[in-house]
Amino acid sequence: MDHTGFTRSSELLGYPPDARVLIVNCDDLGMHEDVDVAVVESIEAGIARSCSLMTSGPSARHAVGLLRRHPGITFGIHLTLVRDAVADRWGPLAAKEDVGSLLDEDGLLFTAARRGELRARARTDEVEAEFRAQIDAVFGFGNGLGDGLRERLTHLDFHCLADGGRDDVLAVATALAAEHGLAVRVWLDEGRRRMRRRGLPVTDNPFLDSFSVDVDTKPARYARLLRDLPPGLSEWAVHPSVASERSRAVDGGWRVRRSDYEFLISPQARELIDREGITVIDYRPLQEVWASSTSR
Repeated sequence: MDHTGFTRSSELLGYPPDARVLIVNCDDLGMHEDVDVAVVESIEAGIARSCSLMTSGPSARHAVGLLRRHPGITFGIHLTLVRDAVADRWGPLAAKEDVGSLLDEDGLLFTAARRGELRARARTDEVEAEFRAQIDAVFGFGNGLGDGLRERLTHLDFHCLADGGRDDVLAVATALAAEHGLAVRVWLDEGRRRMRRRGLPVTDNPFLDSFSVDVDTKPARYARLLRDLPPGLSEWAVHPSVASERSRAVDGGWRVRRSDYEFLISPQARELIDREGITVIDYRPLQEVWASSTSR
């Protein structure tokens, strides 16, 4: 039990009280092919264990092809209501006439810089329509349900909007997760308290978004965070990319992504995980608890 009086989520997952359990999840699969390649390598050859697919991303089909060729990788849906920059021409997967409150004057998703406008105007029913379209897209690539992707879908999380950006948006996502037997990434204090009162596992410790880590000192910072990792469940949202010259031209965050990639596949990262006795997991254990709790 932690200082808040709740049983640690790691204990809900069956780990002893002193266990240090870490989710290393690669966000933004489907954003660019360089991201897709790095995500797969970070899981197959590095310390990451799961990823989140942007089904509305420009390289979503390429990403799904890689998932098919790597059947051991589990993944979530990276629910996307904003695009990173003006140069990104990302629209909704739902029909535009059905989700007008989510779109800017050009009929595209709002940029991350205009998240405040989105939060102020987004209609809950239209958020649900777009989220459903993004989840359903997993089953629309190629052979749909027959390709086995459904069995590997574990969770929902959010692109550039912590816990969805609004309580009602988080509620929509948790309802959809219950409908599909999935977990949800929840990491802001109020959302965590709400889920833990329901006996649902969420991160016990401060959440790490790799875009908050200084690029120039990142290897040392990551090493220190691993050495100091507290008991309980922690989560890192990382954003690897091989960052070729082509993607550097369109991705303003390429240095963050390249430095993530380099650390995740480094011998240092693996050695630290082993030396510190940290258990790195994907979202399947959380999914099992969420699905059993919400089915009752």
